[in-house]
Amino acid sequence: MSAEASLETVCRKIGLRVPPVPKPVGSYRPVVLAGGFAYLSGQLSKDADGHLVTGKVGKEVTLEKGREAAQWATLQALSLVQGEIGLDRVEQVVRLSGFIQSGPDFYSQSDVMNAASELLVEVFGEKGRHARTSVGVASLPLNAAVEIELTLKLK
Repeated sequence: MSAEASLETVCRKIGLRVPPVPKPVGSYRPVVLAGGFAYLSGQLSKDADGHLVTGKVGKEVTLEKGREAAQWATLQALSLVQGEIGLDRVEQVVRLSGFIQSGPDFYSQSDVMNAASELLVEVFGEKGRHARTSVGVASLPLNAAVEIELTLKLK
């Protein structure tokens, strides 16, 4: 099964849809290819209709909604990869960096990012396993609940 087909299958299984390819909103590239790697710019937690999942996890956003926001941010990234270079070119997901807009007493950032990690493994299998950082932050652009970055090794 191709990674594209796998992405569609996984989305159907979890009840989400692949969002359209995100467009940059500033003077930066959404993906930079260098030395056999793809470096993705940060992707926010937008659903398939383009609505941003906003707020602080652990305050106005529940842990479960935070996990869903992490899935949406990951789907934004995968949509970008699919549209720009093709998911089948991914040899290995190398690194996932996750930024979670967190309430002051929220300490489960890694639980939020587990949803993103699990999605990558479901889509890519073993080559979806990656190094990861989960960071709680006071704010994110546009009040997004989650922002992620991916580094991918390409075939």
